[in-house]
Amino acid sequence: MKKKVIMFMPSIEGGGVEKNFFIVANFLTKFKAVLVITISKKYKGLFLKKVKFITLKSEFWDKLSRRLKYFLALFLLIKEIINDRNVIVFSFQANIYAILICKLFGIKIIARSNSAPFGWSQNFLKKILFKFFLNISDKVMVNSFEFKKDLKKYFSVNSICIYNPLNQKEIKKKSRIKVKKIFKKKSLKILNIGRFTDQKDQITLLKALNILKKKIKFEAVIMGRGILKDELKNFILKNNLSKNVKLKEFTKNPFPIINQADVFILSSSYEGLPNVLLESLVLKKFIISSDCRTGPKEILLNGKGGLLFKVGDYKKLSELIIFFLSNKKKCKIMLRKSINALDRFDYNKNLKKYVKLINSLD
Repeated sequence: MKKKVIMFMPSIEGGGVEKNFFIVANFLTKFKAVLVITISKKYKGLFLKKVKFITLKSEFWDKLSRRLKYFLALFLLIKEIINDRNVIVFSFQANIYAILICKLFGIKIIARSNSAPFGWSQNFLKKILFKFFLNISDKVMVNSFEFKKDLKKYFSVNSICIYNPLNQKEIKKKSRIKVKKIFKKKSLKILNIGRFTDQKDQITLLKALNILKKKIKFEAVIMGRGILKDELKNFILKNNLSKNVKLKEFTKNPFPIINQADVFILSSSYEGLPNVLLESLVLKKFIISSDCRTGPKEILLNGKGGLLFKVGDYKKLSELIIFFLSNKKKCKIMLRKSINALDRFDYNKNLKKYVKLINSLD
């Protein structure tokens, strides 16, 4: 009897990892019985009806912190395992806890690691715990080859790389939906999309724009939400950037907004494989990105398909923005190289790899 697949993600927050979670869960219903365990009830409508959605009744619980959601979701996971042990768990979040539960109950588990180890390995205890638990999981999955190498080199963890499945037709279709113009001025249109957190490091972008405010005409939009919103707002006000920079809330369909931009800038201090870069390339947008681990360098062909700067180097970022303005033909050639290399992320090809990975444990 084929095992059911439990997709485990306690806190769904609308980022790139979540997009992959929705896509993979829905695709797997073609081959398996799929159960989703999460505390984020409001996202139920994004799953196919075939997916058994396991959550708590009240949406009140979704207002709790991520860590509290972890423990509530673990309770639901234990309950489901006790009810039916003929399952494989695919964990997209809270991997240490999920692995521990599965090992206690003798359940096979795939742990998907989402962010480069440089994002969390500075904490010695956390580093030891991750190394131990990832090594005792049945399979570890990552989404870039640079990420795979880092896990092997620094944590002795063997992993399988599956790229994020990129649905180019869907992105292009959604990008054609008419929305209100978010850029108003006739100037360089700069876009950044990401949670307002230390990881996404939008302060570096703002520092670069502060250097440029008297040198070039530009309009920048930073789209997201998060705990550092007030810090970003204060920087904008303190440095008289309000006429040039706007903070906007996340939208379910960012593609018409990406379509309006001239250049997309990623300022992250670490990543896994940033979906937003792939989506921007599909919409033929030039990219300037931090050379963070992991993903950007791999997507941008080691700098041949876009411009890279050292993490936190806002002075270099400001220089690259001017380079883009002054070298449009050269940048167009670079952009074409990255677009031509997008086949690596083919939607169906990579989703089939997910099926193969799960079947290897069935």
